[in-house]
Amino acid sequence: MKPNNLVEMLARTVGRFPEKTAFLWKENGVYQKMTYGTFWEKIRRAASGFRRLGIQADDKVAILSNSNPMWGITDFALASIGAVSVPVYPTLPPNQVRHILENADVRAVVAENGVQRQKILDSQAKVDFIITMYPDSDFHPSVNDLTFEQLEAIGNENLLADWENLWREIGRDRLATIIHTSGTTGRPLGVMLTHGNFLSNIEAVNFWLIEITPDDLALSYLPLSHVFERMAGHYTLLSVGVTIAYAEGIDKLPENLKEVRPTIMTSVPRFFEKVYAKVMDEIERGSPIKKKVFQWAVNVGKQRYELYLQARTDQLVLGDMMPKSLKRKWKIADRLIYQKVKRELGGRIRGMVSGGGTLNRNIAEFFWAIDLPILEGYGLTETAPVISTNPMVRAKAGTVGKVLPNLEVKIAPDGEILVRGPSVMKGYYKNEQATAEAFDGDWLKTGDLGELDEDGYLRIIDRKKRILVLSTGKNVAPQPVENAMNESRYIEYSLLVGDRRKYVIALIKPDYEELFSWAKNNGIEEETYDGLLRHEAVQQLLKGEVERQTAPFADFEKPKKLIVAAGEWSVESGELTPKLSIRLNVVEQKYRSWIERAYAEEDGGKEKQLKIVTAS
Repeated sequence: MKPNNLVEMLARTVGRFPEKTAFLWKENGVYQKMTYGTFWEKIRRAASGFRRLGIQADDKVAILSNSNPMWGITDFALASIGAVSVPVYPTLPPNQVRHILENADVRAVVAENGVQRQKILDSQAKVDFIITMYPDSDFHPSVNDLTFEQLEAIGNENLLADWENLWREIGRDRLATIIHTSGTTGRPLGVMLTHGNFLSNIEAVNFWLIEITPDDLALSYLPLSHVFERMAGHYTLLSVGVTIAYAEGIDKLPENLKEVRPTIMTSVPRFFEKVYAKVMDEIERGSPIKKKVFQWAVNVGKQRYELYLQARTDQLVLGDMMPKSLKRKWKIADRLIYQKVKRELGGRIRGMVSGGGTLNRNIAEFFWAIDLPILEGYGLTETAPVISTNPMVRAKAGTVGKVLPNLEVKIAPDGEILVRGPSVMKGYYKNEQATAEAFDGDWLKTGDLGELDEDGYLRIIDRKKRILVLSTGKNVAPQPVENAMNESRYIEYSLLVGDRRKYVIALIKPDYEELFSWAKNNGIEEETYDGLLRHEAVQQLLKGEVERQTAPFADFEKPKKLIVAAGEWSVESGELTPKLSIRLNVVEQKYRSWIERAYAEEDGGKEKQLKIVTAS
């Protein structure tokens, strides 16, 4: 029997593994543990505490925090009494926090610490309660402003006698959460997702994707505020009994990987791009022999990957798809090269899931070649979130895999991907117009253009609204060109512009860590972004990287001018979303004058020569 709700799903895991470690996290430099049994008891106490405060079924409670065990305790506690969680990214400024709290009719907020609590106060949003997980030493609680420890204590003194009856009566159609879209092009909308939306996605992914077992250990570094991590790196893992370790932050990720030594993990493409760039940089600095051995090993891995794509299922199951000669080479390559890269990720990774953006095909193939399988998927907040994913058997790099078995996908005449099935949202909270516009009958319009290949694998072309129509009549899909430029280890982000123009221009944000390192190795001592970009050698490097990476594209798809951002982009400064995607409108507006100036410059018919401009 399938569980009726997320709480029942977790209850089954707790019943099987009450003494097993559910979470690992660091406090004062030392890893702490929490068992599934303790997790469950804390959920019950928090649920009882919320009810004692007056939080009822359908009430909205926000969670403003980085990922930690209390995030999950809060989430399940609210779900168990029929309340609705509203996750808020901890990187958002007060004005954006206020929009979400007001849009979702939030009654109470669970904040991580004093910094997040202060955001709520600064936002001047009207809420009944603020509950702080880790209060400052000078925190003075009140009736409406209390600590999470106090919430649990209140609940422990007033444990709900009918708690189990409460959560067992919750059906799949009950609203579980309101997740606001990241708003790359406009105002965030509150996506309403039910228990059934998540459960149907979990069930399909467990059937289709890598087989997850209770013996697995996952390292979680993505925010639980994002639907991808919440489903793939939280609910799905808890449904099986996996131990989840929380990273201390993205800056500590390399260190935490070696400490935790995970067997599985979820990530966004940027992480894989960083690992790839680091490996390639190390090889580039090596001797000619080292480069030759590395390339040989990668080629051996690619041969194995090609066999894997073509092999019958029984050959994959029995493990006899490789000829003996290739197997011997592969074992040597594994010892000389693959194991060294694996050790940087802890040495035990057997599978990784990529989501939240498009992964460059060459990078995906590289990881498969060195025996680090990446299973790329595709989805939306509105679909809880997975629509398609590459299965462990025959994962095809360059695609986002096959459509989940309980969903239907069709390609509209204009190329848009349409989807329907049990994981599709109820709609946008308090926005009937936006909800109506999102559907064509019972088909959700994804806003993405895509195509299905001869084997039924889905390939994403670009966002429908992002297709650039040049004044020459040519259409350019920016995403493939941007992905190609981002493959350069010297380019962190890129944006192609040129709608209704004669040609396209690329705006790039260099990976300054790599760029400063390259400059130093080439005798250029600079400490400022502007100073670095003034050097002709640096400009030529970036120009050469763009030309090399975009060489395979048609001439009209290649940028004719290059605008280089002199400075960092971040969530706090507004250029990036919390999942580290570019906020298109913000970036285009920020560099509007530079873009206009670049197009206004007289080209004299020589725009085929790539020109570079520094945007200070």
